[in-house]
Amino acid sequence: MNRLPLATLAMALATLPTAVFAADTVLEGSDAFGDWQQSQPGVWRHITPGDLPEPYATQSASNAPGLISRPDSAMPQVPAGFKVELVKDGFSGPRDMAVAPNGDLFVVDSAAEEVRVLRLREGTAEVAEDAVFASEGLDRPYGVAFYPLDDPEWVYVGNAGGVVRFPYESGAMEAAGPAETVVADIPSGGHWTRDIAFSPDGGTLYVAVGSASNIGRGQPPASVVDWAASHALGEMWGAEEGRAAVIAFDPDGGNRRVFATGIRNCSGLTVEPTSGTPWCVTNERDGLGDNLPPDYATSVAEGGFYGWPWYYIGANEDPRLAGQRPDLADKVSVPDVLFQAHSAPLNIAFYDGDLFPAEYAGDAFVTMHGSWNRGRRTGYKLVRLKFEDGKPTGAYQDFMTGFVQSADRVWGRPVGVTVLQDGSLVVSEDGNGTIWRISPS
Repeated sequence: MNRLPLATLAMALATLPTAVFAADTVLEGSDAFGDWQQSQPGVWRHITPGDLPEPYATQSASNAPGLISRPDSAMPQVPAGFKVELVKDGFSGPRDMAVAPNGDLFVVDSAAEEVRVLRLREGTAEVAEDAVFASEGLDRPYGVAFYPLDDPEWVYVGNAGGVVRFPYESGAMEAAGPAETVVADIPSGGHWTRDIAFSPDGGTLYVAVGSASNIGRGQPPASVVDWAASHALGEMWGAEEGRAAVIAFDPDGGNRRVFATGIRNCSGLTVEPTSGTPWCVTNERDGLGDNLPPDYATSVAEGGFYGWPWYYIGANEDPRLAGQRPDLADKVSVPDVLFQAHSAPLNIAFYDGDLFPAEYAGDAFVTMHGSWNRGRRTGYKLVRLKFEDGKPTGAYQDFMTGFVQSADRVWGRPVGVTVLQDGSLVVSEDGNGTIWRISPS
């Protein structure tokens, strides 16, 4: 593995419209804090807690992407040995996706407030059937899951304010009945993307509930000590009570309990298939600079606290909340994989197919929606997280790029990712409302 020196990197960025790297280049430390010009299939990044800059080392920015229609010649780029094909366009805002046991692809279109079903011809990107599975009883739908897992009778959907389910029969292209409310009392303002997942035994429904704000809001209670004694570890008060967390339920919505806290916005929630451990990809806070704090992917331990809003990436205290919760400093779990700050990771899928080369087995893929709050744009891609012996190495690799046309022009914003039964990957993006299939060439 090669590490590109910072001076060489700076020269490349100054003289080329897009930096060119050798295959399997590894960018480490501050070298990894680049922008979209460094993003190309094959480039690895490895960021550690020791690489974090000081707060306010750079100014915070507002740099929303200028979305454009996909140019006729524009195609996502993938590594040598793979190909990418358009599955379907014309969606309003395709977000989360899931594959039913019979192979059908369920797509949640959050903007259209509907769940679609695509039936692809085996081993191809060709859509044989396309239908609206459900459109009633949905409010900014996002996550989708099947229950029971092997022979589902229900399709669960995460709404902004709760969870509903639709009766389902294998192969059905339309729900067999209206939405039934499973969970009704989840706060709906602020971060609204409610991803959901079931434990492997089907006994637990996990629901991700993002924060209502950037670094917390609300008047502190009269006694923080008393509050802490009666709430989950690190749970915040006021409008943030019950948020920035993964919440667990029984499949019928009963037995509500807080599973983990301090996760600002777990917009992508899944379960690692071999261990059964929940994983989150998380959008961290804004306002501390271009490179702080890193977004992340992490296994989620029951009872774990991941820092928000008082700390980040371990015992690094947010200076805006200095001294408020010193009791939590030694209780913060450090995430497994750190991403460039403001990449906006939205979804994660573990590769359990057999179509890709053997070295991909057990790795994970994460979509990055892309920054709006960084001076030099980053994200807008699909990355691969490397695992060895079932454990993340902390390194991640650019896998699908090409959605950024220039410093201020973007046509694609990846959101959903899942593995089809044939072992290929499908990725949704909501900049132009498209879905793509990746397979070996």
